[in-house]
Amino acid sequence: MASEATHSALPDTESASLARTSAQELSRLLKERPDADRARVTLDGQDLVLPRQALALLRDLLADMAQGHAITIVPTHAELTTQEAANLLNVSRPYVIKLLEAGDIPFTKTGTHRRVRYEDIMAYKQNQMARSRQLLAELASEAQDDDLGY
Repeated sequence: MASEATHSALPDTESASLARTSAQELSRLLKERPDADRARVTLDGQDLVLPRQALALLRDLLADMAQGHAITIVPTHAELTTQEAANLLNVSRPYVIKLLEAGDIPFTKTGTHRRVRYEDIMAYKQNQMARSRQLLAELASEAQDDDLGY
């Protein structure tokens, strides 16, 4: 089984519609049965038992597909190249390398190549988002104090 699954094509209209219906139904079932920790799913006459966490993940994936988004699944322990990290952060690869070399994001080296754990990239991204929200709140507060009308 692959540790990373990628589906880069955007869902067509029919797939998005089916995903929307399925996500709504799965969401309803999860709400109606909050204590259920697994579910039996039948696929081509074969019964499968799935944990609740997998069902919640499937619901979220279907909701994204319903909005027309392409889906990529990356395990949290996955190691990324600097380009993949840059893509996740929506910055340039040289900027990511500066962050790594400054110690802002932990990394390892495989030969001459830097590798970054997915969970470390996401932690950095969350910290930056929290910092941005804090600074924005401070700016808004100053604007209010200075009666700038914001």
